[in-house]
Amino acid sequence: MWYQVIQSRDGILNKLALKKNFFGLSKVIGMIAAMGVLIATVAWLSGMFEKKIEPGWQPQAGGRLGNQTTDTVHEVDKETIEEAIGTLKASSRTIVSAKLMATIEEITVTAGDQVEKGQTLIRLNDQEYQSRLAQAKRALEAATANREQAEKQFERVQSLQEQNAASRSDFDDASRDLQVTIADEARAMQAVREAEVMLSYATVTAAKSGRIVDRTAEPGDIAQPGQPILTLYDETSLRLEAPVMEHLAVKLRPGDELDVKVDALNRVYRATVDEIVPQADAPSRSFLVKASLPKSEDLYEGMFGRLLIPAGIRRHLCLNTDAVVRIGQLEFVDVVLPDGIVERRMIKTGNLGMPGRQEVLSGVDVGERVVLHSDDNRGSSEGDVDNE
Repeated sequence: MWYQVIQSRDGILNKLALKKNFFGLSKVIGMIAAMGVLIATVAWLSGMFEKKIEPGWQPQAGGRLGNQTTDTVHEVDKETIEEAIGTLKASSRTIVSAKLMATIEEITVTAGDQVEKGQTLIRLNDQEYQSRLAQAKRALEAATANREQAEKQFERVQSLQEQNAASRSDFDDASRDLQVTIADEARAMQAVREAEVMLSYATVTAAKSGRIVDRTAEPGDIAQPGQPILTLYDETSLRLEAPVMEHLAVKLRPGDELDVKVDALNRVYRATVDEIVPQADAPSRSFLVKASLPKSEDLYEGMFGRLLIPAGIRRHLCLNTDAVVRIGQLEFVDVVLPDGIVERRMIKTGNLGMPGRQEVLSGVDVGERVVLHSDDNRGSSEGDVDNE
């Protein structure tokens, strides 16, 4: 009986081992199948099962030149203009401040006002200086009275001395008193003039004509000597100050006339080079060039401007603007090959030249023929060629 039990147990164990091996093999086969599916999916997504197109330009299928108008790519010589970006500044700029420490009673102008030379700009409280002037005048009156008295005394002593009725010592004393009173009177007169000058500083006038551009104080503020209150500039002295690359700046001379474009006004002004700072800026390798502008009511200090500097003659390609096809931000031309096939190429254009001509930087060569497009079929090449 024990022998039968042992045989039964061994049979059960063998069955369990076979079942375990079967499940392990099934798991391996499943993993291999999943890996194969994953590899096939990646290959399909990467386009391994699709037909490849060789790189390069592909002419339009059967596209040949019909009765469309063509033009030739030309090579022309054009003067190159370099731009130097700068700012309008006034060569004559005046800071208006007080010479006295006093309360500001009135400021007669505001920013933007046009003022003339001698016009009153600021009035200060002058009571203290009025009092000083009055004291100086009283002192002058006393000095004048002393001088007159000393003159009379000198004349009496001089008359007595001529009659030998006065001693030489009395004559010298009278002469000395007269000289002292004369000096006192002169000093008093000088004090009066000084008080009048100080009083005149209570009214600040414009030293020159110009435009007020800044106001940094208000009535009631305490004016400090030398502290800015107003800023004005002479609008006839506006000039563009721009850093110019050294290879261009060394060719410029004071007195040269250049064009200045002011973008805000979309206007070009003729300017004259006034000054070239004789020291290059090391980081930018440029010189500061200052060019004076003509007087204009539309120009203001601080405006943005471009100094247009001729940089010599440059050869470049140009083509008819009607040949350019624009699709979004891309530009194309239809080039006629020697066998009559029309090939569309992407190009890069530059600046507009003469009316109807466009500078082209890349995409075509000199002498190649390009198809001209009308406005109604500019965006489609099928309207420009005949399909055989």
